[in-house]
This record gives sequence, C-alpha cells and structure tokens, in this order.
Amino acid sequence: MNCVRLGVVGLGHRGRELLKIAADFPNVEIAAACDIIPNNWYKQQWLCNAPLSEMFPNASFYEDYDRMLDEADLDAVFVETGADIHAEFCVKALNKNINVLSDIPVVASLKEADALWKAAQRSKAVIFTGANPNFSKFAVLLKEFYNKGLLGNPYCMEAEYIHWSLPGSDMSIHLNENGDWRRLLIPIRYCTHSLGPLLAILNEQLRKVSCFGTGEHADKSEYKRVNGETTDDMMCANFQTDSGVVVRLMRNKRCRADIGHHNYRVFGSEGYMERIDRFDKPVIRYNSMKELETGLKEMSGEFMPPEYANVDKANGRGGIDSAAHGDIDYAMIDNFIKELCEGKSKSVPLKAGLAMTIPGIYAEESARRGGEVLTIRYPWDEDWNADFI
Repeated sequence: MNCVRLGVVGLGHRGRELLKIAADFPNVEIAAACDIIPNNWYKQQWLCNAPLSEMFPNASFYEDYDRMLDEADLDAVFVETGADIHAEFCVKALNKNINVLSDIPVVASLKEADALWKAAQRSKAVIFTGANPNFSKFAVLLKEFYNKGLLGNPYCMEAEYIHWSLPGSDMSIHLNENGDWRRLLIPIRYCTHSLGPLLAILNEQLRKVSCFGTGEHADKSEYKRVNGETTDDMMCANFQTDSGVVVRLMRNKRCRADIGHHNYRVFGSEGYMERIDRFDKPVIRYNSMKELETGLKEMSGEFMPPEYANVDKANGRGGIDSAAHGDIDYAMIDNFIKELCEGKSKSVPLKAGLAMTIPGIYAEESARRGGEVLTIRYPWDEDWNADFI
C-alpha cells in the first residue's frame, strides 16, 4: 500500500488531534470523517485554529458511520468514539475489510471481546489498538532494560493513573462536552494506560483479580450512573499471573490531588525501574545488580520515546494532547502507517490490547462482588466464556 486513505469516527478533542497528526504523513490522505454532531466538523472547536472542514476541504463528512464505510473507499479508520463504545465501530470496519486503529479500552464487556476477536479472525484487514503509553519513554526503556537482562524476572509491579479534574473547570467542561463516558465509566475499567507497558515485559496474562472501591467522597453532585447508582472515586485492584507475578493498580474517577497522571514501579530479581510523574518534573529511576554501580540512577521521565526525540513533527503538537501524550501519539500513528505500508511495525495488536482491557472488566465485577477473587479468561483460551463464571 503506497497511500492510506484514512477516515475517523469520533471528532471529540482526541479524534481531532489524531486526525491532524495523521495529516502530517505524506503517504496519508484524509478521506472522510464521521460524527453525530456536525458542528464538530463545520465549526471551530476547542484547541483548533479553524474548523476541520477548512483544514481538510477534500475530505467527506458523514453523520452515518455505515454510509462512510460504504462510500468513502477507505483503507483504514481511526475509532475515536467514547471509551465505552469502541467495539461496534471496529467490528463494522473489519467486516468490510477496512484496517482499524482503535483507541483503548478496546471493548466494554466480555461479549464485545468475543465479537471483536471473532471479527478480527474472519477479516482480511488488520486491527491495532491505540495503546499510546506503550510508546512512551518509560515503556521503551523498561523493555530494553528487561531484554538486556538487567531487570531479571519481574515479580511485583505497581501502577497508578490518577486523573485530576476540577468540577466546572474549562478543561473538565470541554473533555465532557461530546459524551458522558468520563463521568459514567467505572474507574478500574480504564486500566489500559497502566497495564499496557507492564504486560509488555511479561510472557503471560493476568489470571486472578481482587478489587475494591472507595465509594463516593470527592464530589457527590456529578457522578451518578444512568441507573441512579453512585460510582467509586478511587478503585484498587490486585492481579496475579499463573507464575505468581503480582500487579497492583490504583485508578480514580475524581480526586482533589493535583498530581501527575502516570506512575509505575517494577521490581525484578536483578533490578528495579520506576517512573514518578510530577507534571513538570517526571523522572525515571533504575538500578541493576548486574552493573558495577548498583545505586539508583535517575533521568528525565518525559513521554517522548527516544527514537522520536529529534523528529520535528513529533514535537510540540499543541493543545491538551501535547501536554498529555501528543508526542507518543505521533509514534503510535507512525507505526500504524508503517504496518499498512511496509507490513512491519511496533504497533500493539488486538491480542495485547484485549490483554490490557479485559482485566479491568473482571476487576469491576470483583468490586461488585465485594472483592471476590475471580479467574480471568480471554477469547483465545480454551475455556473462554463471554459470561462471568
């Protein structure tokens, strides 16, 4: 494939940002976009200098996703809908043999996991998951550290994703203006950002989980579920692999701590590595018993993956996604385009995307059952079942 005719479904702030990043690639043609809110295409939006219709005058806009897939002659589609409704759009594209890059979490239920896995097996197209933290500096260095034998065998890992959001703030209003998933999604379900980099150095899946939630404390006015139930401000899950590796994950919906989002700690038999996020001064620290100097070393912990540090187009994307993860989004899209055009990349395949998504679905069920230990199953397991057992 010499040129990729690209479409996107979902024109919230993230869909708009990824569309603009993809347009920088010379072998990408922005062919179509779809959203149920036409203003997201025809009017200037938050963090945009102009309407998307002016930025991409040759692209076709659709309110109907099925029609876009039928008419736009696409090679690939970005699925950038709300985090709770990715699977349906992925399945429809795969059924028409259109390649997919889907944001994560890639599914919202076990039944969706079953349907998406089967659709991917049938399709002539490929699907990769937008697990952008897997392209971050920490994730890249952790994997290199592990592959060199400096970490040894990981036996305990920790991660947390604490997303601070002040009610009524400009950012909070704009992040929620295109849908309610941030308000309604159970916190532990959004576990992919934390688990992705850690699972990349394990040769096994998470198999056991026990999870608890705190209840609602930080803001009782906003976070009611559709059925009237409250949701947890914070949730903590403990996972374990078949070999006994323990992974602890903390995830929030709301808190008052204005701290960095992504923190990781990895304990290995030969070494240790951590990333501590303090917004303006994130740091990575590590040591190894296999090196002459075994003291803890430190380096800056920005998101930018090392191999893209000198790529001009990967730097300074602007807007919220630059502050959060714009640079690793460039690396993610670059690898997806290389996969389509060259057949090789470091993209995150569907199996890995499901392996970092499904544990959160089981963790939610465990919390609902009061922390009961549940066995996690995946669509490729012989005893897979799309219902909880």
